[in-house]
Parts: sequence; C-alpha cells; structure tokens
Amino acid sequence: MLTAEHLEVRRLALDLARGEVRPHVEEWDRERRIPQGVFDAMAELGFLGMRVPEAHGGLGFDLPTYLMALEALAWGDASLGLGLAVHNGPVTRALDAYGSDAQKEAWLPRLASGDLLGAFAVAEGAAGGDLDSLAVRAVPAGDGAGWVLSGEKAWVTNGDRCGLLLVLARTGDEGDGLSAFLVPRDAPGVQVMGRERTMGFSAAEIVTIRFDQVALSPEALLGEEGDGHNVAADAASVGRLGVAAVALGIAQAAYEHALRYAGEREQFGRPLHDFGAIQEKLAGMAIRIAQARSLILHVAAAAEAEAPAEGIHPAGLRAQVAMAKVTASEAASWVADEAVQIYGGYGYMRDYPVERLMRDAKGTEIHEGSSELLRMWIALDAVGDSGLS
Repeated sequence: MLTAEHLEVRRLALDLARGEVRPHVEEWDRERRIPQGVFDAMAELGFLGMRVPEAHGGLGFDLPTYLMALEALAWGDASLGLGLAVHNGPVTRALDAYGSDAQKEAWLPRLASGDLLGAFAVAEGAAGGDLDSLAVRAVPAGDGAGWVLSGEKAWVTNGDRCGLLLVLARTGDEGDGLSAFLVPRDAPGVQVMGRERTMGFSAAEIVTIRFDQVALSPEALLGEEGDGHNVAADAASVGRLGVAAVALGIAQAAYEHALRYAGEREQFGRPLHDFGAIQEKLAGMAIRIAQARSLILHVAAAAEAEAPAEGIHPAGLRAQVAMAKVTASEAASWVADEAVQIYGGYGYMRDYPVERLMRDAKGTEIHEGSSELLRMWIALDAVGDSGLS
C-alpha cells in the first residue's frame, strides 16, 4: 500500500526531474555526458544516499520508496537513472549487508553525501555475467599484506566518474573461489581503457576497466573470502529491481509523450486520439505500465518483508525479481515502440524524444541480466518448486 511518504518522495523526485533534468536530456544524449553538477544536485537532496541507513548519513529508504523515486528520476533521463541505480543499488546495498563496521564507516557516508559515486564491476568480455567463467583474479600479497588484483572488467556503468568500485574476482589456490573487493578508483593500476558507444543510455558512462597488479589492503575484502556468489546474488537482486524502475520511468515518459502528441496532431481534420487504432495503442500502453508498476512494488514489498539482514535473495525471491525486471523492461520496449508508431515519421527522427526513449528502453532488456537469462532462472525455480527437478 502506498503511503503519504511514498507519494511525497515521488513528488520531490518528479519536481527535480522536471526542472533540472528534462530540459537538458537531448543535449546530454547528443554530447554523451551528464554534467557533474547534476550529480551534485542529486546529492544535495539526498538521492545518492537513498538506500544508505540514516546512521551513516543516508535517507534509509525502504525498497518501494527507493524504486518509486528512481522511476521518477529515470522519467527525467534514463542515463541518469541508470547511474543512480548502480550507485544506490548493488554498491551501497553490498556494503551495508556484508561490510564490517570499519568498512561501513569508511565508505557509506561518502557515498551518501555524493563525495563518491559507486560502480559495480562484475561482467567480463568473454564471460559476460557467467560468474563461473570470470577471469579477473585476486591473489594474496603474502604475509597478510592484502591482495593483488589483475584482469579486465567490461561494461562498468559509472566506471570513470566513480570513486569506489565493487569488484568480483576469482580467489583461492586454484582460482575456484569468488570474492568481492572494494577498490578505490584512484588506486595505482586502475585504468579506464575506453568508453563504449552504446545504442541507448548514451549519456551514461559505460567503460572497460583494467586492473594492472592493483595492490589492495586486507580491508578491501568485502565479507569473507569466497562470499562472492552471495554478494553477487544480493547485488543482482537490488540491481535488477533498479533497472526495472528505470524501465518503468522510460515507459511512463514514452506514454506521456505519445498521449500529448496524439491530442495535438491532426489527420483528416481530427486529432489522432479520436481514431480507434490510436486509442487501442494508448490503452495497451497504460495497461502494461500499470502491470509493471504493480509487480515491481509487490516484489519490493516482499523483499523488504522476507529478506534476512545479509541479503535479499531467499528462496523464490530470485524468480520474482527476475519477473519484475523482464516485465518492466519488455513493457518499456513495447511502449516506446508504440510511441514511435503514434508519432509516425517524426518518431523516427532524433528531433523527437520517443526515438531516444526507444533506444534507452532496449538497454533495459540487457542491463543486469538479459531477458533470456532471467527467463532461465524463472523456469529453473519453477521446476525446482514443482518437485520435477
């Protein structure tokens, strides 16, 4: 059930998106960058600490409140929403769930204040998101002096602007373990190798990062050695819900643009929205958005109710998170495509917003796990629950 607090936070985020974000999105998309001042404004209002506990300087939002705010900000600009989803989702959640008191005190206040932006480095060019095929390796430095990190991570959102990287790396004598590490962006040997040119999310920083014999202190290890799969599962759950909220913001924006255009554009002496074919499209768009929003908030509430302190992936919740992400991302692509159709030839031009939204929507079907991968998890959980496995 939505509360007055939920609605007030959403209103504040929408006001910020409408006044400080929407007027600039075309420029950001064209120039492939978001000015630092935008992140500073987000930090000033607390939106970089949405999931950081109040004890560490954050707002301490529960998942439904956070996702509603994120949807509103992504309605303003999807690239900004994606950067905020990574920072507020996997990074701050992993620190809060698995960090020691010293790690939390060292990093969470700085992340909440905007002094640092967070990035999550898990995927690799050859492995994609297959955790068992990751090649980045952390080996003990000897005499308990820490670790040495080597290898390359691909598609790291916020990778150049960030101040802290959450990195998954192979550990153990045979490299058969997986562990999580907190790596300062300015550590010697951390190199940004290049910025990707993506179909959508053009203003988001998505880069390749190389770790060239990066020396890490013992305090860089997040949780216990070998905890990497648990950290990754937890981070992926929050990350996927974040991308689902971003997708919902894209869908809502595309729907509103199409609805407005259908009332302004006339054909054969009548507004477009007077034609049954256009009405059917608008109705379908509204239905899919409402379905996706309801599922996201339902799963978020379930995660808050069921989650143990160390993670939000109890049995069965992984499939629910996957369903929410698949539903929202595919709704975003469908709604954006319908918006382009309603705009007609203008929808195919870069001078109109629905073209950009269609490009951004496609990215949500890939970020934080493709729809095909997530359907596999949904099916595996269903088979397991049925007793047929």
